[in-house]
Amino acid sequence: MAITKRADDYSQWYLDLIFQAGLAENSAVRGCMVIKPTGFALWEKMQAALDRMFKETGHVNAYFPLFIPKSFLAKEEQMAEGFAKECAVVTHYRLKAIPGQGVIVDPEAKLEEELIVRPTSETIIWNTYKNWIQSWRDLPLLINQWANVVRWEMRTRLFLRTAEFLWQEGHTAHATASEAEEETRRMVEVYRQFAEEYLAMPVLVGPKSEGQKFPGAIYTLCIEAMMQDGKALQAGTSHFLGQNFAKAFDVQFTNAQGQREYAWATSWGVSTRLIGGLIMTHSDDLGLVLPPRVAPLHVVIVPIFRKEDEKLAVYEAAHTLAKSIREHPRSAWLNYEPITVKVDDREQHQPGWKFADWELKGVPIRIELGPKDLEKKTCVIARRDIPGKEGKQMGIPLEGAAQYIADLLPQIQRALFDKAKKFRDAHLRTANTYDEFKQMIEEPGFIWAHWDGQRQTEELIAAETKATIRCIPFDRPIEQGKCMVTGAPSHGRVIFARAY
Repeated sequence: MAITKRADDYSQWYLDLIFQAGLAENSAVRGCMVIKPTGFALWEKMQAALDRMFKETGHVNAYFPLFIPKSFLAKEEQMAEGFAKECAVVTHYRLKAIPGQGVIVDPEAKLEEELIVRPTSETIIWNTYKNWIQSWRDLPLLINQWANVVRWEMRTRLFLRTAEFLWQEGHTAHATASEAEEETRRMVEVYRQFAEEYLAMPVLVGPKSEGQKFPGAIYTLCIEAMMQDGKALQAGTSHFLGQNFAKAFDVQFTNAQGQREYAWATSWGVSTRLIGGLIMTHSDDLGLVLPPRVAPLHVVIVPIFRKEDEKLAVYEAAHTLAKSIREHPRSAWLNYEPITVKVDDREQHQPGWKFADWELKGVPIRIELGPKDLEKKTCVIARRDIPGKEGKQMGIPLEGAAQYIADLLPQIQRALFDKAKKFRDAHLRTANTYDEFKQMIEEPGFIWAHWDGQRQTEELIAAETKATIRCIPFDRPIEQGKCMVTGAPSHGRVIFARAY
């Protein structure tokens, strides 16, 4: 089946690519997905890189229950209000089989207190921290959790918005507000670094508006990316929670002066929606395009032969080349992991079919190796980020191919980032009036515009245009102006866009 072209139907292209590249599929449970081995291998690469970055900044992993007593959510009013419509609730703990009628919920097995299936873990974690934190010596407490969460979405889309998804959530406790705010900034910078250096996804970094912040937070910092259709994707968030959760769950400690005070909190997270963001940042009408630093498979070798007597020599050369690539000295750029390589020895498919298959799956480098190449002791190397003949390099010596590939992988990574950044920057526009804004928002891209800082103004714009404030970038220029809607003073432009 052909993939729908992006220009014809972007949404269908996205779904076609996911299905045909074997990343995920819809499950029997409405709104949930099955992440297939190829998609999960991609998540594992992301998870490994992030986990290493978290541990380098002093964090450790733990695990907390999937079920949260309903009364816990009620203790933090903003969170209860923010997640109320998305909560899945467990009311009973047993089924009952009735002959001839099937299985029903046992009415005698009703829970004394209903349980919420984890939409996020601040409440259960801070109830636990009450027992872990007694003194300033117990702080900072730097915990991360890899888990699944459930948010009962009405409109779902694979990876971007599903009823259940995988993520990590960091939850830290600190002795002072300044330490917690430093942590909040540190972790959004970790996300920026991961997005740009591993996913090759350029992002804007800064606070969310009051209307877009996390429920229960004092403020939220975010990384915001632009997809190829010009829409925004919130790719990661880091929240300064103040003492809200410490007060809700009575988490107090004795400070160095012997006084009792409440701990200061942060939380931060990214999820499998990053896979959706990766797809929509780099992929094309041929299929998936993967940055090498998160690609599960870096190189595929396609042997080419017509006669049986050519087969043995080509296969032997292909496996010898694969071995030399795997054994090439490991680099810090790939975190000292080997370059992964596969010889495609499927004889039921022709080479042309294999080329298209590996293009669809986004493998960064393809090597073509046939009898004529062996005569010259060379091979052909094709880059996935540059389709067609332009991306092919003929006559690469077999003896130097491993080094050539080791040098080429970071070039592909950088080229993908530069291409995505060029696209984003070309679709950043400036509106000076609300009429200009309304016209611009119908075209793909982000819009810089003045805003008076009022939530009611933000809500009016969203209601009339379906555009929201995505980010107030740290590096925005300080520019005095007037709100495009109300005419009230503004100290700088913010980023508006329609978003996933």
